[in-house]
Amino acid sequence: MSNSEDEDLPQLSSHALAALQEFYAEQKQYTDLGGDDKYNIGIIEENWQLSQFWYTPETALRLAEEAVAAAGEGGRFAIYGEEFIFYDYNNPVDLPEKIAAHSFDIVIADPPYLSEECLRKTSETIKYLTRGKILLCTGAVMEEEAAELLGVKMCTFIPEHTRTLGNEFRCYVNYDSGLDRGL
Repeated sequence: MSNSEDEDLPQLSSHALAALQEFYAEQKQYTDLGGDDKYNIGIIEENWQLSQFWYTPETALRLAEEAVAAAGEGGRFAIYGEEFIFYDYNNPVDLPEKIAAHSFDIVIADPPYLSEECLRKTSETIKYLTRGKILLCTGAVMEEEAAELLGVKMCTFIPEHTRTLGNEFRCYVNYDSGLDRGL
């Protein structure tokens, strides 16, 4: 490769690289402690009946990088185990007591259905959890409802899924985001 080709290769920011290294370290630590590989995210299959559609690795990494950047200094993300909290959008604020209102630097949400009802209920949870920053991934058809309910605007970044979906998906944010600057 020539030098100009090397310069065109995408590179992770220092924050994203640190988050990725932390993720790998936690995975290794879990495995070293006798953890079972069945708990790795890559093993969990999509469930179309539950409206679960996985993002491509590139999209997942881009969203993770955005979350790390938006959370800023001191922001952390837990991955597995006791940190998992069951959530049902039909009960928007039925959350454990340990989850305080407005306790998250950024909330990333991907409602399971493209309906006003689902987005409205998910929005209740988002507003309860966030200190202010919202990153919403949902269908392009939900643009008006997302703006009305959450004050978010569509980004130029287009999330991709591992399988072809019938609906165009988009990202929406309510803050100055790298997803709009092509970073």
